[in-house]
Amino acid sequence: MEEINANQELSNNIVTKPVVAVSSPNRIRLAVSLFYFGQGIAFASWASRIPDLKHSLGLSDGTLGSILLALPLGQLLTMPVSGRLVTSYGSKKILTITAPLYVLALSNLGLATAPWHLAVFLFLFGVIGNMCNIAVNTQGSEAEKLFGRPIMTSFHGAWSIAGFSGALVGLLMVNLHVIPYYHFWIIVILIWCNVLLNHKHLVPGKGSPNQSKTKLFTMPEGVLLQLGIIGFCSMATEGAMFDWSGVYFKDIVKAPSSLVILGYASFMVMMATGRFVGDKIIAKVGRKRTIQISGLIISTGMFLSVFFPFVVSATIGFMLVGIGVSSIVPTVYSVAGKNGKVAPGIAIAIVSSVSYFGFLMGPPLIGYISQLSSLRYSYAVIGCFGLLVSFLVTKISAVD
Repeated sequence: MEEINANQELSNNIVTKPVVAVSSPNRIRLAVSLFYFGQGIAFASWASRIPDLKHSLGLSDGTLGSILLALPLGQLLTMPVSGRLVTSYGSKKILTITAPLYVLALSNLGLATAPWHLAVFLFLFGVIGNMCNIAVNTQGSEAEKLFGRPIMTSFHGAWSIAGFSGALVGLLMVNLHVIPYYHFWIIVILIWCNVLLNHKHLVPGKGSPNQSKTKLFTMPEGVLLQLGIIGFCSMATEGAMFDWSGVYFKDIVKAPSSLVILGYASFMVMMATGRFVGDKIIAKVGRKRTIQISGLIISTGMFLSVFFPFVVSATIGFMLVGIGVSSIVPTVYSVAGKNGKVAPGIAIAIVSSVSYFGFLMGPPLIGYISQLSSLRYSYAVIGCFGLLVSFLVTKISAVD
């Protein structure tokens, strides 16, 4: 009997003993930041070559909008399983596997020689991207717990810096007449090196097996769905800026070729800046007030660029949009990861999937509205999303 009790006690200790980080908190933070950076530069590399692929494939705005739907389709089909995989096997393992595959899927986009090729490759890019996104944001949430203070926006700041860096690299590749496929393989090698050097410093451990044993399709908790809708509005705005800002500056602002990248670059710089100061702002005024103000700034910037489509005014407008979106998504992910009723991986999967659906549906929506009317009207519709964000957050008590 004593031996049985001893074995039971040992078993309980094994189950309940917390996982000890193998690296210092600061080293973990650096590793997680670099994985955010890797994912950001991969997506920005794709975004920077959209005009080239659009031209080489002879796509209209409407056709491009339809093809871009392949990305959210891949995301949607992966949504029911991504959170479960992260919860069951751990975000560290899933991220280590999917990060290299994500950039490999990126390289395939450069092989497209027909519209349907691009659609298929974008679908795969979306499938792997969803798993990678859930894993890296779960890592961010777990790393934040090690510090006991807000640091999530700084992780997304690394993603934003990667987006700006990816835009500059894309501009360089275009000027050097490097085809997208070779450009994307440079990114592949960079990210593979990052994974090799930093995967061992990610937050170890995995979620409770009991928490992962849920139905494949379940209705999300009300607060998670509300957070997801706020994220949807913010990321629809981001998606519009990523995929269409260059086209907007070229077709609407009539910027010279050397300044077409200015709108995208100004947006990315201010979004990155906002994310590196966002944690301090949140600590001072609270999450709810920060999101309310951010929504108003988004609308102001969008409407400024719509009503005054000139290089200077549109650039200022895009800068305001960058500031506005900077803290919204990191904040809703942080709140979701601390949800006491749902495992962090699953909670973030719910919020992230709804949010990223906006990120990926925003660009096709822009294309369809533009085809029917004008790109200016498309951006005006997106501008209304900022007002919706400010309204919705007032209804959520979980956001302090």
